[in-house]
Amino acid sequence: MASSFADLKKSRSQALEKLTGELSKLSSKEDGKKSYEDDRFWRPTVDKAGNGMATIRFLPSPEGEDMPWIQIFSHSIQGPTGQWLIDNCLTTINQKCPVCEHNNVLWNSGIEANKEIVRKQKRKLQYVVNVYVVKDPSNPDNDGKVFLFKFGKKIFDKLNDLMNPEFEDETPVNPFDLWEGANFKLKIRKVEGYQNYDKSEFDKPSPLSKDDDDLERIWKSEYKLTEFLDKSNFKSYDQIKERLNVVLGIAGATADVAAAPIERSVTKSAPVAAKIAADDDEDEDLSYFEKLTEDD
Repeated sequence: MASSFADLKKSRSQALEKLTGELSKLSSKEDGKKSYEDDRFWRPTVDKAGNGMATIRFLPSPEGEDMPWIQIFSHSIQGPTGQWLIDNCLTTINQKCPVCEHNNVLWNSGIEANKEIVRKQKRKLQYVVNVYVVKDPSNPDNDGKVFLFKFGKKIFDKLNDLMNPEFEDETPVNPFDLWEGANFKLKIRKVEGYQNYDKSEFDKPSPLSKDDDDLERIWKSEYKLTEFLDKSNFKSYDQIKERLNVVLGIAGATADVAAAPIERSVTKSAPVAAKIAADDDEDEDLSYFEKLTEDD
């Protein structure tokens, strides 16, 4: 971790190697505060058609921290009671999660209807980083400011692709580097009712600023990321388990009781979950639930 701006500049040649190593860990083993309640978070604006664009720069690790991103798992489940469970997943902080255990039972029940339920209520994966807003056409007051930014797998894949290019004639780029990183053109379209980021792309590498004093000011304006991994942001196993039982209508029973197919009802609150899913743009490998049994 960089303890001074001079250290940050000096160690940047090793930064990409460290980040790619962390990416490897993520791929091998496979929400924190809500952004819409926290004005430290930047959210891109879209028009009535669901389209929008902005230019941002991903920033390096905050002072005293090791990584420029954190990942957060969360759950959003509507049970047959019509009630919802929306909570951070304890696997984010390497603890057992009753919702994941419940999904594991369903997935390994051998019943296809149960697997379909798991597909609809699998863990949501999001990342949180610091970004510098280069240009926000819809909100020009944001230009030149540092924000937190939360996003899902599709955008993270673009970061990964830049750091780990597919072809030999492509040079790896550390998008989090202040001097040799690249601006990110975020382009949002609405495709089949969901936000789509496929048209987003990185510019050619360039310094965020030619003035190191300005870069140091930006770096020191970053927000700490590790606070989102503090245990105070997560309910206890028993609290989540109790809520899960209420949502599933099996209060007092164990998750194993729910091995039989569960019929999901649709209530007026369903559009809320649809909005969350559309904004998150997340994905999760369903084999995770099979691995849970092996890890026990």
